[in-house]
Amino acid sequence: MARGRNRGGPEINSSSMADIAFLLLIFFLVTTTIANDKGLTMVLPPKPDEQEIIDIKIKEKNLFKVLINSADRILVEGEVVTDIPSIRQMVKDHVLNYGKDPEKSDSPKDAIVSLKTDRGTSYEYFIGVLDELQGAYYDIYAERVGLTNAEWRELASDLKDPSNKEIYDRGRGVIDGEITIPMQISIAEPTKIGGN
Repeated sequence: MARGRNRGGPEINSSSMADIAFLLLIFFLVTTTIANDKGLTMVLPPKPDEQEIIDIKIKEKNLFKVLINSADRILVEGEVVTDIPSIRQMVKDHVLNYGKDPEKSDSPKDAIVSLKTDRGTSYEYFIGVLDELQGAYYDIYAERVGLTNAEWRELASDLKDPSNKEIYDRGRGVIDGEITIPMQISIAEPTKIGGN
């Protein structure tokens, strides 16, 4: 009887546990998708030495100016704006003026939206204002074809479908291959105030 008490309980063979853990690790590595950060989808200008210098005359009334200083204060057309979402309607009014108001653009094709910042401007304000500027154009395009802004962006992400491409072109006012309402947002080089 003394011999039975010294014997431990049955042991579990753990030699294959390492193999199972390794197989699980490989399984999760193979099946897991890693999110790719796309960042801002913007076309950057060419390097300064590759640029051709062209002097373009733009009428002052066709230019819609948005400035963000290093203290994140926003100046739109010379007036202080504290409500970022209100910029969207201002842009729409400027772009779709069609020469009615002599202070605003002659036509959507001539309208240019200029965004200028200081080096100390926060990314949050820059991205927030840029989203409103682009959102104004998306609203214009979507309203022309009876869609919401979200439906327009979804449609624009799938242009392989010919019916989507036709609606997309109609929204942007494409006539004979030329866009009559181009998204013309100019992002100026920041001034060296308030940052590095």
